[in-house]
Amino acid sequence: MKLNHSKSMNTLDVLMIAFGAMIGWGWVVSSGEWIKQAGVLGTALGFIIGGTMIYFVGLVYSELTTALPKEGVFGFCNHAYGHYIAGICMWILILSYVGVVCFEACSFATVIQYLFPGFMKGYLYTVSGFDIYASWLLLSIITCILIIVINVRGIKTAAVIQTILTIIIAGVGVLLIASSVLNGDMSNIHNQVFAKGTHQDIIKNTLSIAVVAPFFLFGFDVIPQAAEEINVPLKKLGNILVLSIILAVAFYTLVVFSIGYVMNSSQIEIEYKTTGLVAAKAMAVAFNSHNMAKVLILGGVCGILTSWNSFLIGGSRAIYSLSKSGLFPRRFSKIHPKYQTPQNAILLIGVLSIISTFFGRVMLTWVANVASFACCIAYFIVSISYIALRIKEPNMPRPFKIKYGTLVGIIASILSMMLCLLYIIPGTGCTLKPQEWKIIIVWLAIGIMMLLLKKRE
Repeated sequence: MKLNHSKSMNTLDVLMIAFGAMIGWGWVVSSGEWIKQAGVLGTALGFIIGGTMIYFVGLVYSELTTALPKEGVFGFCNHAYGHYIAGICMWILILSYVGVVCFEACSFATVIQYLFPGFMKGYLYTVSGFDIYASWLLLSIITCILIIVINVRGIKTAAVIQTILTIIIAGVGVLLIASSVLNGDMSNIHNQVFAKGTHQDIIKNTLSIAVVAPFFLFGFDVIPQAAEEINVPLKKLGNILVLSIILAVAFYTLVVFSIGYVMNSSQIEIEYKTTGLVAAKAMAVAFNSHNMAKVLILGGVCGILTSWNSFLIGGSRAIYSLSKSGLFPRRFSKIHPKYQTPQNAILLIGVLSIISTFFGRVMLTWVANVASFACCIAYFIVSISYIALRIKEPNMPRPFKIKYGTLVGIIASILSMMLCLLYIIPGTGCTLKPQEWKIIIVWLAIGIMMLLLKKRE
């Protein structure tokens, strides 16, 4: 049985899955830190620079997805470099998707305490300084099960939920932007256009945001994994992927401007040192209502769910693809007889996310960092695969064909390699910790062992 031959996802579904994956919880918790570090304009410029880096990778993905719509990332790399390089790329990509799902599973219940301060009940134990409570654990597990059920019941069901949640997030963002325009003051921005310092400091701080920005723009790449289930003209599908990146960059940039327009530097400093939720405070100031801060946090909660849902879709299809190729146990390519979804692949990631909740959020931060690094490696492999296919198969039908495609592929390869190096070179602020390297080594060892066993068979 094939994967969801009904092609149930339409244009809006695709856009909401890609866009919703990128605008998660990060803008709610990190915007104050960004403004403190680089200023309002510095942060905006940083996101535009970082977004440009992801834009080139997005162009590569768009062309490959429309040229090989039934293949996914495995097919891209398989056509370029063969079965085993494709298998390694997919194994790395699965680590990225699984890591994000597990992190979101732990983040969801943690964020609920911002809405309900008395939520944490029934202390159980502590992991690496993070206290695990019965109420926290129970909510995390129940939510994991609900997300699993939604995805097993069909990608259209998951897409509808995704659309609703993404519209809520976007609506909250628009509320913040509109209210700041009406009630803000340009004098608030004057003192925080850039962070204080020399011209060299301003450039350095802006680039530090540009380095971080791509890590908040991962997620559009889940679409190629589900392209077989999409009912959208191929050329249009490529445009949607690119549009989702542009919209995400615009969203982050406008939110940062809104915060700086409605709050002065002293207000941002005070809120950053107390709750850390500067965006929520900006909403409260703009509406002159503390309840509106909770509305914005609720939007952030929806952001967690959209990222969680998107990466579960991408991860399950990646496992399905690897299993179907024979490089992963065949049972994970099993399709649900009624809903036509890769049920065992979804259940595998779901079970891992449930297990992860027992370890608390601190350890999962390591997994999240590893997931971002893995995503950058996958971007690099896909980009060099794109160059190879441009050279090896120049006449391949490409419904969404990029002008100067080989040059774009080279730029995407260089930029994604630069992102990878940021995790390796000490002192970049993204350097992986020893515990994170251990996770990577163990994961790669398992993957290589599986490939060798399958090769022997």
